[in-house]
Amino acid sequence: MENTRIDLKKEQERTLNTPRYKYSFIAKVFFGGMDLVAGKKDNLPKAKLLEILASIPYRVWEFRHYVKLTRKFRNHDKVQKAKKVIEWGRDAQDNEYTHLLVIHEKMKEDGMKDRWYLHPVIAFLAVLSYVIIARIMAFFSQKRAFLFNAEFENHAESVYAHMVKDNPGWEEQKVDNELVRQYADVDTWADVFRRIMLDERDHMNHSFEFCGKPEHIVEYEGMPESYGH
Repeated sequence: MENTRIDLKKEQERTLNTPRYKYSFIAKVFFGGMDLVAGKKDNLPKAKLLEILASIPYRVWEFRHYVKLTRKFRNHDKVQKAKKVIEWGRDAQDNEYTHLLVIHEKMKEDGMKDRWYLHPVIAFLAVLSYVIIARIMAFFSQKRAFLFNAEFENHAESVYAHMVKDNPGWEEQKVDNELVRQYADVDTWADVFRRIMLDERDHMNHSFEFCGKPEHIVEYEGMPESYGH
């Protein structure tokens, strides 16, 4: 990701000062459930849980749209649209996985252990539940699935913005981890997580574009030139 043209602190303030998208009932229940399990405070273990779940919809959509490529190969427009979803989904799930690795490295650096809800068995059950939700939602309405993902990513963007705000010491903590530097060539951990915050905004923007709600896209200097279509 390019960082040189982006004022990361300015974008964090923008996220903090912008009202969240008006979430649907199912999104409120989902986020409420996460708060019940992981607590309301935005912290690294909670962000880790978010990232474990975040790539699931993209994998579900990639599989569904590969099936669509085979079934609709005679329809050029549908094939091109399916290819865009697949390409976006691949990039997004790789990006979310990188976020997970970055959080893990920060927790190791801080000597922070995983919380109970990150135990492999608990995490597996959470992943399985979300896979089922993502598949059912995409089966009945792909547009609604995109919209729910936009809500998820909007929530994630806010989590990272507040996490940086709640950890002012990160402003002085230098990044010496090579894996993290490969992800974001910035000096401090605060800017690393601001960069993740913007990634989540990008995922939200793409989701809004694909679900037919481009009016909700949140622009910023240095953002990708186009979304979705």
